[in-house]
Amino acid sequence: MRIGILTGGGDCPGLNAVISSVARRSWDHGHELLGFKYGWRGVIDDDVMPLNLDNVRGIMREGGTILRSSGDNPAHGGDRPERAMATIKKHDVDALIVIGGEGTMKGALTMSRDFGLPVVGVPKTIDNDLPGTELTVGFDSALAIATEALDRLATTAESHDRVMVCEVMGRTAGWLAMYAGIAGGADVILLPEMDLTVEEAAAIITKRHGQGRDSSLIVVGEGYTLRSSTGIFDGHEIEHELDAYGYPRLGGVSNHVARAVEAITGFETRVTILGHVQRGGPPTARDRALASRFGFLAADLVHNGEYGKLVAQVGRDVMAVPLEETEGDARVVPEEIFEFVRSFMG
Repeated sequence: MRIGILTGGGDCPGLNAVISSVARRSWDHGHELLGFKYGWRGVIDDDVMPLNLDNVRGIMREGGTILRSSGDNPAHGGDRPERAMATIKKHDVDALIVIGGEGTMKGALTMSRDFGLPVVGVPKTIDNDLPGTELTVGFDSALAIATEALDRLATTAESHDRVMVCEVMGRTAGWLAMYAGIAGGADVILLPEMDLTVEEAAAIITKRHGQGRDSSLIVVGEGYTLRSSTGIFDGHEIEHELDAYGYPRLGGVSNHVARAVEAITGFETRVTILGHVQRGGPPTARDRALASRFGFLAADLVHNGEYGKLVAQVGRDVMAVPLEETEGDARVVPEEIFEFVRSFMG
């Protein structure tokens, strides 16, 4: 067989580890591997590269993706699906392994349902919000980076008796903010899913200072919408630009949170926006292991002709689930966990 592989959407640590695992297992089965560059765009525009031992050797530890990436995919319409199928036929590709998040999987479903393309999905996103799997490649690495940042901010906050606000990624899901906040000892954790107001956040900080703790950490997910119980700080919504595919470019809500907290408490408040540093650099050991398991199973599914599947973490097991499970709303922090999150604040 000739198996195609692509990495779509935002980059994250662990993508190369998936590519390496897929390649090694596919070669065990005697198959050939072809890489599509820049995600689905490579399929649409016929931009390919061969994958062999020379360009796959040693990439397990490397961040980013040797195949590069983009957010384009056939679900964006136009003649993209037809052009993609023409490329698949031109290169005699028997099946395609698609590594990506929500948008990338929409493209996979479009091609599978409407054009009969044999596809297998591998979930990756630092937001950890893809339905169908409890864990995605890249999340653990981003979490480690965010936690280390909070550890470092804590010491400088203590040195100057400051409040530090750290903004982490997480478009609509607060998994990264939640776990980083807990692991990094944040005193206030602001998630997109929770209705915690800036007045409540300020009250927590004020109480801490009244107890003699003169520095505090606030972690906020980039998708958090500033909420004000008094209405004083309403109207600070950010007008986000849209990217080429209609998604808002998030980032900056921490500045509004900091101004509100400082105005209420009078304590000096500084902001750190981690941004894309969370998506770069080498993957953690856990992400390398997860990527290896995902890639191994994806290669076996293709070998066995089991298409229309997503490899997923379900409980302690890595298994295949229907690709349709990636549809619907993002996998967000459920309400029953809110009390758990609040117990770590203050």
